[in-house]
Amino acid sequence: MIVKPTSHHSASQPTVSTVLVVDDDTSLREALSSLFRSVGLRVELFSSGPELLAAKLPDGPCCLVLDIRLPGVSGLDFQTQLSQAGVHMPIIFMTGHGDVPMTVRAMKAGAIDFLTKPFRDQDMLDAVAAALAHDRKSREASKAVMDVRALYQSLTPREKEVMSLVTEGLMNKQVAARIGLSEITVKIHRGHVMRKMAARSLADLVRMAEVLASGSTKE
Repeated sequence: MIVKPTSHHSASQPTVSTVLVVDDDTSLREALSSLFRSVGLRVELFSSGPELLAAKLPDGPCCLVLDIRLPGVSGLDFQTQLSQAGVHMPIIFMTGHGDVPMTVRAMKAGAIDFLTKPFRDQDMLDAVAAALAHDRKSREASKAVMDVRALYQSLTPREKEVMSLVTEGLMNKQVAARIGLSEITVKIHRGHVMRKMAARSLADLVRMAEVLASGSTKE
């Protein structure tokens, strides 16, 4: 079972960054927990991939520190399972037996870093800091898409049609000819679009159309 995080949290409460650790070595899990907590991070520990999948994912920036050699499903296969389940978070792999093919496969599948045991504490902290920054940026981009999409849904079908043509570069007169309306009616619809989308200029509206297009291609 995969419980995805909810998208709502109180704006008054600072979002805590969380590091998820999956490793079957209890001593390493505890050592990593102490390391991450020492720099103010929240930590959740798991001994296997299925254990993590059964848990509720954090509602906030997070990353996964994952051992590549686990009993049952390997770390690389677990990375694939997460992706197929629609769970996307930056992954830092740990291994005592790293080799080039493993590294290439992990990085191609979206891993942020690949650390060979034993690693320096600072190397792990640097990797986690980069992964959390990546996740924050990704979440902000997703929120931007959701915000624009919510505005777009407030448009009528005709207003959506006008927005599409205007952001393709058509003049009001050309839009009117294309959809069989008077130019003044197109101007009215265009004004409604600008107001509902909170667009300050045509350039703003074009950027929003690009955000909508890029968001739809990722689904």
